[in-house]
Order: sequence, then C-alpha cells, then structure tokens
Amino acid sequence: MGNTMIVGGRRVASDRIEELGEREIFVFGSNKQGMHGGGAAWVAHKKFGAEWGVGEGLTGRTYALPTMEGAASMKKAVEQFTDCARRHPELTFLVTAVGCGIAGYTPQEVAPLFRAAAGLENVYLPEMFWKEL
Repeated sequence: MGNTMIVGGRRVASDRIEELGEREIFVFGSNKQGMHGGGAAWVAHKKFGAEWGVGEGLTGRTYALPTMEGAASMKKAVEQFTDCARRHPELTFLVTAVGCGIAGYTPQEVAPLFRAAAGLENVYLPEMFWKEL
C-alpha cells in the first residue's frame, strides 16, 4: 500500500509512512521547541528533514504541528496548518495521528480540529480522524 488511499470518498493517510512520494509532506506532532526526539517527530527529523529547533511549519519534507502546549494552542496550530495547505495546493499533506501519542489526546478530541482541513483535496487524514468527523 502507498501513503494514501481513497476510502468511501475520504482521503486517508497511511498509518505507516516509510518514504515520501514527490510533493508529499509528512505532517507530525511536535513541541514548540522543535525537540524531535520521539514518535513521528523522530521519524520526521531522521527521514524527512524536519529541522531540530523548528517546532511549527514547513521544514524539509515535513510540517511540524505543535501539540504539547495545550488544546487552545493546538487548535490555533491546526488552523495555521489548514491555511498553509490551502496556500500550497501543489503539495499533498499526509497527516499523522497528531496529538494522539505523547501529547495524550484522543482522536475524538483532535479530529474535530481538522474539519476545515478535511475539505481540502490535498490533505489526507488518518482513518481514526475520519471516523470522528
């Protein structure tokens, strides 16, 4: 299986991304300090060029989305991500289960934050988020 698939009209990102295709961006949960030491953040840093010390935005073939600073901060970060995806229709954004690992949120808490992003053709969400939307 590749990094993306269409299931019932939903754009689903794989839960296991080992490499990126042309113009694909790995979207991962980060912290504002950009300390990419574990989980998807470590993968983003080691494999896809996420810059150490950059906790939000596009770097390398990644988009860092801070999830460790509280729900209100994460909501704002998802809004900024959605604006970025809207401004870059030439890129395909593969969203991992941001916030649902080390940050400790549930898919029920995080998925609604991606409602606007879910409407963008270039954004692929994890199946667990689609189940909540």
